[in-house]
Amino acid sequence: MAHFDLEAAERAALWQYLTRELEQYYANTSTLPAAPALDKTGAAAMAEKYSFDQPAPPREAVAHVIEGLSRYAVHTPHPGYYGLFNPRPTFPGILADTLVAAFNPQMAAWSHNPFANEVESYLIREFGQRFGYPENSIDGVFASGGTEANLTAVLCALNRHFPDYANVGLQGLGKQPVLYCSAEAHHSIIRSARVAGLGLKAVRAIPVDDSQRLNARLLSTQIESDLQQGLSPFLIAATAGATGVGAIDPLPDIAAIALKHNLWLHVDAAYGGAAILYPEMKPLLAGIERSHSITFDAHKWLSVPMGAGMFITREKDILSQSFRITADYMPKEASTMAVTDPFTHSIQWSRRFIGLKLYLSLLFFGWEGYAQTVRHQTQMGRLLKKLLRDNGWKLYNDTELPIACFMDPAFEQDEHYAQRLCEKVLQSGRAWISVYRIGKVNTLRACITNYATEEKDVRELLGLLEEARSR
Repeated sequence: MAHFDLEAAERAALWQYLTRELEQYYANTSTLPAAPALDKTGAAAMAEKYSFDQPAPPREAVAHVIEGLSRYAVHTPHPGYYGLFNPRPTFPGILADTLVAAFNPQMAAWSHNPFANEVESYLIREFGQRFGYPENSIDGVFASGGTEANLTAVLCALNRHFPDYANVGLQGLGKQPVLYCSAEAHHSIIRSARVAGLGLKAVRAIPVDDSQRLNARLLSTQIESDLQQGLSPFLIAATAGATGVGAIDPLPDIAAIALKHNLWLHVDAAYGGAAILYPEMKPLLAGIERSHSITFDAHKWLSVPMGAGMFITREKDILSQSFRITADYMPKEASTMAVTDPFTHSIQWSRRFIGLKLYLSLLFFGWEGYAQTVRHQTQMGRLLKKLLRDNGWKLYNDTELPIACFMDPAFEQDEHYAQRLCEKVLQSGRAWISVYRIGKVNTLRACITNYATEEKDVRELLGLLEEARSR
């Protein structure tokens, strides 16, 4: 039965209708509330409006979904969204996801989609070189996001440090493995330890300095202490662009410690890694080339649709060592060729063509287009911080990245003041910000995450903050 295809004329009409509606949304996102009021009853009622016992008319069904997404969502493509690295997606990125949905390539076996697999390999090599890895040593894989990429790093580090890990598991290692990260590290590092079976006790969250960067001296002391206690350190996970404060850990110092103790050094640069594309910001990542692996999310600062994570390594054989497996039912047409089947190379088996949205965006705009984007957002971040300081707000984070954590210093002892201000800004519908705790202070957090955010938008945010504070 081909009824899933619909008739050609009906498909054409639906494409035309959907294209018109999406263009309307994409071109006029700023006219919608950035943060609609939360209404669980209303959202649930809309989700349950139709019964699946009776099919809905196709156009009506599509219109229903568009209405639901428009009414009940924080609109991350809005220029007033200053949130959690969820940017407005590039238009070629949207086109790419449409192409992928239509072609529906299965990426598990190289022979099923040689072009798609070679595109992703090309991108991995290109980004690896920009991070400073030797060209002939680069390997990697696209992932659903930073969480999967960080888990991949933990598993690769285990397999490298404990060659029998893949066969005997943790119980056969003898010593308790331990890993190290900053107290500001993304929680996916901790989750990775749980998923890998290491447990939370295997994670050492190292305190940060006054700039919210991992304290390298305390890291070294902790490693020495763990070694004396008979534990087995195997991984340091540094951060380049912490989610909350934007801090970049002292990568050269950490790399020296990793080398001294023969530990795998992973850098979670899911957000901050994009600084490598802008010459003025590139020095912030000095030392990243000495790492064994890097997490990078193209769906953050590079503004492609979610999710598009990357795990990049300079250890050529570690992915195969960690994930290689044979399956009789998998295609073998390319078994005599020097290619790698992705299902032997990553956590995922069936996989989507994740890399196309990044590839097509680079084809449209090139490296220079992305350098301009990083520069613009950095400039908007500097403007925001200047306006905040000029108006008596205090900044609590120290980063060159466009993230500001700030508060009215007169109320920093008030546990609820930041939340009250945040709610007033959200109620305006013109902007979305959040609350982030630094030390003993609940601060307001705003990040320039949208390439379409201009000076007028930044000044509007300041106006909303001043109005909320005056009340």
